[in-house]
Amino acid sequence: MLKKASKIPFKGTAEQEKQLQDVIAANKHDKSLLMAVMQQAQDIYGYLPMEVQEMIAEGMDVPLEKVYGVATFYAQFALSPKGEYNISVCLGTACYVKGSGDIFNKLSEKLGIGADECTEDGKFSLTACRCIGACGLAPVMTVNDEVYGRLTVDDIDGILSKYGK
Repeated sequence: MLKKASKIPFKGTAEQEKQLQDVIAANKHDKSLLMAVMQQAQDIYGYLPMEVQEMIAEGMDVPLEKVYGVATFYAQFALSPKGEYNISVCLGTACYVKGSGDIFNKLSEKLGIGADECTEDGKFSLTACRCIGACGLAPVMTVNDEVYGRLTVDDIDGILSKYGK
């Protein structure tokens, strides 16, 4: 799955940038620490927007393409921010055969976003996952740490209304 950059403008603070510059300064002597720097950057910002990737590339003296390559290869890195409410729909086999694809599509339609995107107000993000280990409750989705199982498309409005949508 191709990871897309966020449509939400980058809003990093001077404090966050100082934290990142300190991390880079402590690690720039060893290019093999690139991934560790990226992990710390994601802890600071919550995701790795292009602006942060550029700071890392420049500070670690590595090509931007290498930073981007690592960010897009490893699933742990996000190129777009997570919403206040991160919705994840299981598209594993058990969930998918019971209709999770339709649930994902309904959420995408209701929220106006696609996979790995965040609403412009920063309230909701939508992701797909492969299996959360709740196959007996298929189809399943989570909103942050709250698990919803045995879903139908008709359940979506009621669940979203709990979170102010």
